[in-house]
Amino acid sequence: MHNAVKRIGVLTSGGDAPGMNAAIRSVVRTAMHMGIECLGVRRGFNGLITGDIIPMDFVQTSGLIAHGGTTLFTARSEEFRTEEGRRKAAATCKLFGLDGIVGIGGDGTYRGLMEFCNQEGVAVVGMPGTIDNDIACTDYTIGYDTACNTALDSIDKLKDTMQSHERCSVVEVMGRHAGHLALYVGMACGATAVLIPEKEIDFERDVVEPIRAARLGGRTHFMVIVAEGVGSSYDVAAKIRDATGLDPRVTVLGHVQRGGSPSARDRMVATYMGYNAVHLLAQGKSNRVVAYKDGEYVDFDINEALAMRKGIDENAYRVLRALTGVAAE
Repeated sequence: MHNAVKRIGVLTSGGDAPGMNAAIRSVVRTAMHMGIECLGVRRGFNGLITGDIIPMDFVQTSGLIAHGGTTLFTARSEEFRTEEGRRKAAATCKLFGLDGIVGIGGDGTYRGLMEFCNQEGVAVVGMPGTIDNDIACTDYTIGYDTACNTALDSIDKLKDTMQSHERCSVVEVMGRHAGHLALYVGMACGATAVLIPEKEIDFERDVVEPIRAARLGGRTHFMVIVAEGVGSSYDVAAKIRDATGLDPRVTVLGHVQRGGSPSARDRMVATYMGYNAVHLLAQGKSNRVVAYKDGEYVDFDINEALAMRKGIDENAYRVLRALTGVAAE
């Protein structure tokens, strides 16, 4: 089989996510299997500008599948947003003989790849790597499952001590402007209430009444999950204090959710997506993103992918409200 590319580069950009290393490993080893050389571009698009590029092979990727973070490091590049920055990156590709780039990250990574392809004609393929699961073209993003399990593990530990003191916990989880992580974790931990940015919040109905219902049911500890996109968890705690007389404790889980060894699901999804990304470049395709949609691995034009909008899982939200005692609308 004739490959449209002979040498490609792989990079990670934006926030790191568990499973990125598994994706890098898959890209490198798939390329090698197909007779394509693969180089690692370190520090995202900055590495394309500065030439921070290293060879990758079986040695560099040995054992990588189990490691969290990204061995290639990651960064956000303001210079790459400019035409001059992208010209420098194209010159680096020419110098190193790179025929194509695989970029692992979120929407910002996709936009960077698209502009690079449109302006400089370099073949590009994107892969969704973000714990937020907020990329519309795919049902699942690399890192989401691990982040959910990391948050859940922390919340389970927190519940033990909060129950001992009969307190209300307000826990803030990541997710940027999306509530997918908060909704999933809230359901999995049996939260008293979950606040997400996609839904307008009636504080009395959505927080105070579920706490009262739980108390009438014999509960002495209450868990309120807040997506960071909602706003300050401390403000939420203050409102709970004013409305109920409880003394809430706030825990912001923060970047711990991005760390840790990736789950089996994240390793498998990253492996399949990396394999597909290399095959797209080998077939001469460009300006594409790999996605997992309706149980299958597919790909979309980046322009089409960026134009899509992703809503919250409405069925999950209905189930959550039913189980937390919120009256049906």
